[in-house]
Amino acid sequence: MKLAATEFTERQLMSAPSAPNSTPTPSEREIQDRFVRDNLRRVFSIIYRIVGNVADAQDLTQETFIKALQRKDQLKDAQKSAQWLGRVASNTAIDFLRRKGRVNFTEIDSLAEPLPDPVNRRADVEMLRSEEAGRLDRCLGTLSVRERTALVLRDVEDMPAHEVAKVLGCSPATVRSHIANARTKFRAAFAMGKEAL
Repeated sequence: MKLAATEFTERQLMSAPSAPNSTPTPSEREIQDRFVRDNLRRVFSIIYRIVGNVADAQDLTQETFIKALQRKDQLKDAQKSAQWLGRVASNTAIDFLRRKGRVNFTEIDSLAEPLPDPVNRRADVEMLRSEEAGRLDRCLGTLSVRERTALVLRDVEDMPAHEVAKVLGCSPATVRSHIANARTKFRAAFAMGKEAL
């Protein structure tokens, strides 16, 4: 079941089948629904930061949850399942980039139907957040796919370097090099962006 990018919502994702030819019990469905609700934003964020494209990130987020919900044994421990899901999300995004051999960037604000957001946020705070997010996305866009992935997994997701190495399929020393290069490039791009203001 593949949804068009413009139709992506939490409700539709949770209504996707958990495994081929299986119907979850009501208690399993409740666990799955809670799992999706608790992790949807984080998974989308990881994938978006790696692929840099809203439509692809939406599709890959759905693909990630479908993969995850097929592995019911991984959902028993909430903390371990959240870490595992982060790896599934990053691997799904990396596999996508390998298949496509390209990266396209679009503004995250172009979501046809934004993900649910807490109510009562002030407009001025939201505008500043949006500007800052745009600047961060532009800085991430200056990095190579491997640098961006290593930086996001290490600094945003707080994944240990040896785990990032497993995800990227390289040595921990190479990961440390990617992260160091990414931080240097990111700082330079961020400083240039501040000077432009």
